[in-house]
This record gives sequence, structure tokens and C-alpha cells, in this order.
Amino acid sequence: MVDEEFQITVEVASDAKVLIISVAARLAGMHPQTLRQYDRLGLVQPGRASGGGRRYSERDVALLREVQRLSQEDGVNLAGIKRIIGLEQLVAELQERVGELEAALTDAYQRIAEMEATGYARRDLVPMSRTSNALVVWRPTRRTQS
Repeated sequence: MVDEEFQITVEVASDAKVLIISVAARLAGMHPQTLRQYDRLGLVQPGRASGGGRRYSERDVALLREVQRLSQEDGVNLAGIKRIIGLEQLVAELQERVGELEAALTDAYQRIAEMEATGYARRDLVPMSRTSNALVVWRPTRRTQS
């Protein structure tokens, strides 16, 4: 059997689930059965073809390589690797959310600056010189029936 080297590139999106298990296993340097085991453990979630076969993306292959590196070079067990992957995904999601919130905050500051430049915000605000600790009791008035 001749062991051939080959490269597959997916130019549209690295998340495209287009690689069959044998190709993904070869690109990751693993046996296809290892990929099946990692799928069962939830380390990698391949897509499924209409016939039920697993389909992997370039991102999945990179993740498989990272799993292999953590396992072989750093001696991390599979449960630890699963936890690391989950935490890295959480960090990525949180970083994305922080970016969204920073953009919204910048936009809000910009709108405030524009409003202050036109004098709009200052007309509607009433400055208070002191705070009050007064307690106000409200009792609704009873309506008499006519």
C-alpha cells in the first residue's frame, strides 16, 4: 500500500463539513476509529451526510490535531481535553460578546456626544443639589359610584 500525501483546502469556509472520515483521519494523523471514539465522547462534533456518514471541516481537523497534541505531548487525559475544549469555546464566545458590547457602548457614547453637541440632552435634565430620604405614602382615592 502506498501512503500518499495530499492537501485539501476549503476556500469558502473552514467550518464547511465536507471531509469524509477517512480523509479527516488522514489529515489529522489518526485512525478513523479514533475519530469515531472522539465523536462518541463529544470531543469533536462532525456533521452528518444524508446517509448518516460523518463529515468533518478543516476546523474539526485542526481540533483533532490539538486533541492529539494535548494527549501525546502534554499527557492530558480525554476528560481533561474535553474540559479544555469547552473552556476555550466559552472564552471565544465571551470574547465575541465583549466585542459586541464594546461596539454598542462606543455607539452609545457617540450618540450621547452628538446629543450634547446639539444641546438636546442638557435641556431635559434637571440638576439636583441634594438627595432626599423622605418617605411618601400614596393612597389611592376611592371613587364613589353614581
